[in-house]
Amino acid sequence: MVSMNDIFMEYHAMPSLSWRDGATPVSDQFDDPYFSIRNGLEETCHVFLAGNDLPRRFRPGFHIAELGFGTGLNALASLALWRTSGQAGILHFSSFEAYPLSADETAKALEAWPQLGPDVDWLVAALRQGQTEIDAPGFHLSLIIGDANETLPDWKGRADAWFLDGFSPAKNPELWKAGLMAEVAAHTAPSGTFATYSAAGHVRQALDRAGFDVERMPGYGTKRHMSRGVLR
Repeated sequence: MVSMNDIFMEYHAMPSLSWRDGATPVSDQFDDPYFSIRNGLEETCHVFLAGNDLPRRFRPGFHIAELGFGTGLNALASLALWRTSGQAGILHFSSFEAYPLSADETAKALEAWPQLGPDVDWLVAALRQGQTEIDAPGFHLSLIIGDANETLPDWKGRADAWFLDGFSPAKNPELWKAGLMAEVAAHTAPSGTFATYSAAGHVRQALDRAGFDVERMPGYGTKRHMSRGVLR
């Protein structure tokens, strides 16, 4: 079994972190927090879940894909919503991550949300064992390690909903390039959607050119705008 340490060594990807107020992880490489300092879980619900019109669109076998796994908060929040909405079957969640956190860093980051309960425990345990295909009741998580510009074109899946959650386009432009946005569209199911906290003009233009009808919406907290869209 490939360990998480082996993955770090292969990609030279172990991120350097600082902890703001002892609780919020901040990437030293990109000088950007992994989630909203105000309330990361509320941000996930507003931007990614509501932004993709979830849970209304849920159905058995629904597939979410994500650029930027980070702490795993989006995945666990999606699973919690899947369960409370009374869905049958399995929610599939595929996440592309170039700089995976360690199991201990993930555990520390998720301490802020005790309501996520035992789901944090199995996720951390799986990461500690180096798993990248992770199963839980009603849930399958695929963690795809490496630069999404290289891994997404070879991905065989098609997502019903995309969470575009890389670090800020101004600080991590590689994850917002037009070519990558085109790959997102190419790996989206008919009438599939995306949502992102970013309202940057070049991001919205790239997604429009890729084939999405894009709209700007009120953002979370002090952020004025976010973006969401549906595949034409």
